[in-house]
Amino acid sequence: MQQLLEQLTALHGPCGHEQPVSKWVRDTVKTLADEVKVDSLGNVIATKKGTKPGPVMVMTAHMDEVGFIVKKVEENGLLRFEKLGENDDRLLLTQKVQLRTRTGLLTGVIGSISAHYSKFDDAAKVRNHRQLYIDIGAKSKAHAIELGVEVGTPVTWKPDMEFLGNETTGRFVGKGFDDRAGCAVLIQTLQELQNERFAGTLTAVFTVQEEVGLRGAQVAARQVEADVAIALDTTAVSDTPEETMDASLALGAGTGIKVLDFSLISHPAVKEKLIQLAKEQKITYQLEVFPGIGTDGGAMSLTNYGTPTGVLSIPSRYAHSPVEVIDMEDLTATKELLKAFVLDLSEESGFEFID
Repeated sequence: MQQLLEQLTALHGPCGHEQPVSKWVRDTVKTLADEVKVDSLGNVIATKKGTKPGPVMVMTAHMDEVGFIVKKVEENGLLRFEKLGENDDRLLLTQKVQLRTRTGLLTGVIGSISAHYSKFDDAAKVRNHRQLYIDIGAKSKAHAIELGVEVGTPVTWKPDMEFLGNETTGRFVGKGFDDRAGCAVLIQTLQELQNERFAGTLTAVFTVQEEVGLRGAQVAARQVEADVAIALDTTAVSDTPEETMDASLALGAGTGIKVLDFSLISHPAVKEKLIQLAKEQKITYQLEVFPGIGTDGGAMSLTNYGTPTGVLSIPSRYAHSPVEVIDMEDLTATKELLKAFVLDLSEESGFEFID
């Protein structure tokens, strides 16, 4: 999956501007499914029929990444911006960004005062993003416009995926793992199912605008009447030494089987089936109770009179930053458990709330 992850995270696709990702995913999965469509919002929906009767299953991951959008071009060529999704103002200063204009990609930096001026500043102050600016090297407003920048130009972190430490760690650092890592798992699963017999119908949904309120999933879920759904997303671990961390989730400890977040209380039958399969197939897992996030699973669970929904979470450090970190063993465990769930389905499969 390393190559898939590298290709996906190199793509420029913040919330509402996922066109390069939608196109790449559509072109990649069209040979892996019986039907592929892109809806009017940009969701990619790929359907693959099994070899025997069974339930309709949806598996979903979101294509968008947190980013920014140009709000104003100043007379001196610096750019004011707004956020697309949840970014922490404390992380913004002096980071490299990438702008997607109509004519190509530009490199920029989010500016800050020189360290030499810090003695004249309030060191404890965290400036609001509206006080900050992006520097693309333009000498004037006219120069910035000539470079292709306009109000509404989308911005992401500059892509730069590599091993953290070296290849022996099995850990990667880069931008957009949330949730291109989940997209990589979906695609890898579709690839590995090509020579497998499974029951029912499998629909892989790659959604847009998750980071701004699960919007793509709300639209996509209404297009599929599913019997069960599994959402894939990253989750924030708590294994670093800050005083707010409780070590309940750890990098390298396996895929997260969701119990609860602010968007979803996982369906008990789906959750228990995931736990059972993980134990039977010796797939490393950890149970996740984390009200600090939401996923597309929350939207999927509320459609079509309610869809039994679970979530598999890919542990991650430093979420929504240019240096997110994931462990390949966790990514593989997530793929293995998702695949096991698909292959376990049969015509008799049911996910009732009460036995």
